[in-house]
Amino acid sequence: MQREERFDSADRIIRIGFWVNLVLMVCKLAAGHWGHSDAVFADGIESACDFVAIFSTMVALKLGRKPFDAQHPYGHGRAENLSALLVSLAIILTGCWILADSVHSVLHRKYQSPNVIAVAAAFLTIITKEWLYRFTLTTGKHLESPSLQALAKDHRKDAITSVATLIGVAGAFCGYGVMDPLAAGLTSFVILYIGYQAFREASHDLMDGSVPPDFITEVSRLAESVEGVEQVHDIRARRSGQYMIIDLKLDMDPDMTVKHSHAIATHVKKLIFDGFPNVGDVMIHINPHDEEHEDLIRL
Repeated sequence: MQREERFDSADRIIRIGFWVNLVLMVCKLAAGHWGHSDAVFADGIESACDFVAIFSTMVALKLGRKPFDAQHPYGHGRAENLSALLVSLAIILTGCWILADSVHSVLHRKYQSPNVIAVAAAFLTIITKEWLYRFTLTTGKHLESPSLQALAKDHRKDAITSVATLIGVAGAFCGYGVMDPLAAGLTSFVILYIGYQAFREASHDLMDGSVPPDFITEVSRLAESVEGVEQVHDIRARRSGQYMIIDLKLDMDPDMTVKHSHAIATHVKKLIFDGFPNVGDVMIHINPHDEEHEDLIRL
């Protein structure tokens, strides 16, 4: 998939999520207000918080598609990782808000008697948000986009929230008023856990954390299949948005000309680009295979 196609696919997913989330937010706020349900109204406020996540993702993708320049020689992909971090923080803050509000309602016995419109709104949200989660996650994994995958987690968080909201609203509708705030409180812990997971993954990439071992193995195997490459001496990779940036050291014949070794290295790089569309750059260093040498590094 070409660079522009990748970003166009991500843009399409985000636009769909934006408009669907807008409709759900209005429906939940209206149903919570006129349906007399604190849980559903809180769910609507949570959807409003989602606009922060969606907006930051849209900005990140716009920045991330910019090519490298003098100030950003490795491109702008980290904007996506920063966006994923902001999304995770929005999820965590939402969880804290819902937990505090539910505790306040239980302690002060401030229960309402919801009607059927509140139950219907919670059910509609579950179906819609679960569909959005699967739709967004599929594209996010295909593009290996951290911001889209974080946004998918946000959709799943909404679906889980609405399951508890539905249980609480249905219980309160049947006369057990305390179930409304209790369901919201229990759901807040799930929200906090999802936010923690998203935060951990985003911070891992921002700290140049290790990439999946299978990816390293496959790239090494591909490089070593090229004639003239004795072995892969060392390989490291880090994520920048949707792309991987690879540092590769190859052991080769010390008597080979610079021109020949350069041609082999270029062939290796082309094979990696062809085999892995998510690779943004490959830096190749060549070592003589018949000598012991120490890698100089200060990290």
